[in-house]
Amino acid sequence: MPYTLEVCVDSVASALAAKRGGADRLELCADLIIGGTTPSLALVRQVKAETGLPVRALLRPRFGDFCYDRYELAQMAETAAALVQAGADGIVTGVLTPEGELDVDALRPIYAAARAAAKAAGRPVVCTLHRAFDVCKDPFAALEAAKALNLGTILTSGQAASAPAGASLLRRLVEAAGPDLEILVGAGVTPANLPALAAETGARAFHMSGKQVLDSRMIFRREGVPMGLPGFSEFEVWQTSEETIRAARRVLNEL
Repeated sequence: MPYTLEVCVDSVASALAAKRGGADRLELCADLIIGGTTPSLALVRQVKAETGLPVRALLRPRFGDFCYDRYELAQMAETAAALVQAGADGIVTGVLTPEGELDVDALRPIYAAARAAAKAAGRPVVCTLHRAFDVCKDPFAALEAAKALNLGTILTSGQAASAPAGASLLRRLVEAAGPDLEILVGAGVTPANLPALAAETGARAFHMSGKQVLDSRMIFRREGVPMGLPGFSEFEVWQTSEETIRAARRVLNEL
């Protein structure tokens, strides 16, 4: 069985670079620099039209924790349906209780909205649990809850800062997941560490952004007027590197 390479992107330019490099599918978000938030419907439509690749859309209403209030949860259910209607082939989300457990009661209507929209469109949708899993209290209880929700994928670093650091738990999760629940290994994945990660975890699916920092096309630059988080230049653009994705694809093809 071939290895799956999913690339996380937040622009059409990055999506096209990922496709040229050999990505099997995309996770589409906005604001990747802060861990990702929900992409616009226009971006979903553009990326689907320009790449033709399977696109799983991140559903995260804001930066920060994964404990949401009732207003945010209502937004998430409505947005889940809208993302699928715009062409998303999957929804990637997660909600936790204040105690650190997977909030099944909150997640059920969100995934149900995505599935209803897909049924109305006459096509399937893959529901994924994102890295909220990595900050939950009990990963194996969360895994069983994911199975009960009929999820297709869990994106995880093995509850560590990077997938290489979480390799031991990742192997146990792959074994516990069984054949119907994909463990998608992400965080700190590079072409250089893919062989070891594949061997140590037994996983068949890997997630990476392959990002590079490009200089802005701006010629005139008004310095000293920050627009966002301190420490980030307004004259840098982060995009997926086609070369990095191609290198990762080559490594996986040779395993």
